[in-house]
Amino acid sequence: MFRGSIVAIVTPFKDGKVDEKKLRELVNFQVDNGTNGIVPCGTTGESPTLTHDEHERVIEICIDAVQGRIPIIAGTGSNSTAEAITLTKHAAKAGADGALLVTPYYNKPTQEGLYRHFKAIADEVNIPIILYNIPGRSSRNIEIPTMARLAQDCKNIIGVKEAAGSVAQMQLIKQLCPKDFLLISGDDALTLPLLSIGGVGIISVVANIIPQDVAALVTTFNDGKIFEAQQIHFKMLPLIEAMFVETNPIPVKTAMGLMGMCSDEMRMPLCQMAPSNLEKLKKALKAYKLI
Repeated sequence: MFRGSIVAIVTPFKDGKVDEKKLRELVNFQVDNGTNGIVPCGTTGESPTLTHDEHERVIEICIDAVQGRIPIIAGTGSNSTAEAITLTKHAAKAGADGALLVTPYYNKPTQEGLYRHFKAIADEVNIPIILYNIPGRSSRNIEIPTMARLAQDCKNIIGVKEAAGSVAQMQLIKQLCPKDFLLISGDDALTLPLLSIGGVGIISVVANIIPQDVAALVTTFNDGKIFEAQQIHFKMLPLIEAMFVETNPIPVKTAMGLMGMCSDEMRMPLCQMAPSNLEKLKKALKAYKLI
């Protein structure tokens, strides 16, 4: 179920509030352009600055808009175990197909603490859970033995969005975790290398603006057309690099504003791009013929 190109969808705002109409439009745009799943309320969806009510509402809108056509994997992680349980229970009740749980951030739990955190959440819900390992944001890496232990002890912990930026770590996950444990890229630039070692797809930022190409990369690779997949990968790479010239989701949301897809409005402490970086972004978008 959770394979292929899965978009980490932005949360569009209008005058400081969630633009519910535009969010529905973006969900339909993704479905119409071959995306295989949607993650609302992730990093790209600005989950840290959504209120609890907004967080729940965004998930509900995505579930309603998608109408079962593709899976919704709700971002429900927190650095508070109790809060993560509450959010995950809500997502399950609302009809989400799965939950994406980020490593607790700022409080820096030990590996035992990480194990107990994720297990406590898994014990409270029946929906599938995907771990989200992103030490660059959370300051903690889920070590492979911890990941394998969770996969073995919790039947509904079914995979990981791996965003440590290490192909070596990705390979260890494939070697040491159960064979059916899903390895999903959390880095757009590493999708092709991940597929080559047995990964199943990408939870993507750049799919917000080029969903067809991200989906085509995975499909083409899976069809055994390796050279063609490489060509798609290298075509996308400069645009992917432009998506991260500043903190995600600043560039992708700015790009969507330039492309007329939604407002580029963000919530502080995120802010508008520096002029030099904005020019880099515009150059990449023009080269890709998006603006």
